[in-house]
Amino acid sequence: MKIFASPSRYIQGKNALFENHKAILKLGTKPILLCDDTVYQIVGKDFEDYLHRQGILANRVHFNGEASDNEIKRVVSIAEEHANDLIIGLGGGKTIDSAKAISDELGVPVVIAPTVASTDAPTSALSVIYTDEGAFEKYIFYAKNPDLVIVDTQVICQAPKRLLASGIADGLATWVEARAVLQKNGETMAGGHQSLAGIAIAKACEETLFADGLQAMASCEQKIVTKALDNVVEANTLLSGLGFESAGLAAAHAIHNGFTALEGDIHHLTHGEKVAYGTLTQLFLENRPKEEIDKYIHFYQAIGMPTSLKEMHLDNASYEDLLKVGQQATIAGETIHQMPFVISADDVAAALLAVDAYVKKLTN
Repeated sequence: MKIFASPSRYIQGKNALFENHKAILKLGTKPILLCDDTVYQIVGKDFEDYLHRQGILANRVHFNGEASDNEIKRVVSIAEEHANDLIIGLGGGKTIDSAKAISDELGVPVVIAPTVASTDAPTSALSVIYTDEGAFEKYIFYAKNPDLVIVDTQVICQAPKRLLASGIADGLATWVEARAVLQKNGETMAGGHQSLAGIAIAKACEETLFADGLQAMASCEQKIVTKALDNVVEANTLLSGLGFESAGLAAAHAIHNGFTALEGDIHHLTHGEKVAYGTLTQLFLENRPKEEIDKYIHFYQAIGMPTSLKEMHLDNASYEDLLKVGQQATIAGETIHQMPFVISADDVAAALLAVDAYVKKLTN
């Protein structure tokens, strides 16, 4: 069975947050506006005021920072107490994943409004759930994708370029993983086999990011919206989101999850930074051609993504530490099992070391 999943509506453009109240009103009039204090200061207060002027009685709730079961339960209780009929998740990936989970628990619609283009969480019908301490715990899958996604490029271009680069790295994993799932004829995150649409979107994601990524980074540095930035925001958010969900995940994201088994400074890295190293590791596990591996390494380095264990804060990690990453990445149910061949924890640890050694030789 082929399955293709997508949000009901996706809107992207400059000032999109402040021009689409009619689309929100179709879903509810008394929403929770979930965002952290930083996002609230940057854009949340203005957005809340805009909603109030349009007759949308938003109840702003502070997001504690972790997409955990406890945080989800806390906000669900607030929504039940105030009889909120809609959830609006304004912020980054963990805010977004929490908003989707809260919406599902309550059985009310959800609007996703990302303030950064750093992950592909906004469009999908799943959440990545962590412990209160930030360790990967599980995926939660939903019966439907978000009802509305609003992507304001004027807001996104104000964010640090590191976050845009992280989204590019996350997006570049899309085709690498989809191709592996295609080779296996494996299953996707949508619960079925790949559609032609899912495969085409995953491929278009990679092509767009290599074509426009560096120009978009330059635009972000100047905090301006250009065609290249607009294309990359769409690739990071929509193409990567539809691509990973409907074309599948494989080793790169499983290795990202494996990194959560470690303690230390690695947790200061973004999702995309860890996915970048996971993608290189998958390319090594597949023994892809040198030219392809080099292309990824040079591009990652150009946008400031880590390509060595030192940059991952793992230069002092022991083999046993790297084996822990491999063990977590290969647990039952992980997406690494959608690779077209069996991969062990030892294989992952060896590939993590091989990437580091190769990059050192390539750059010396």
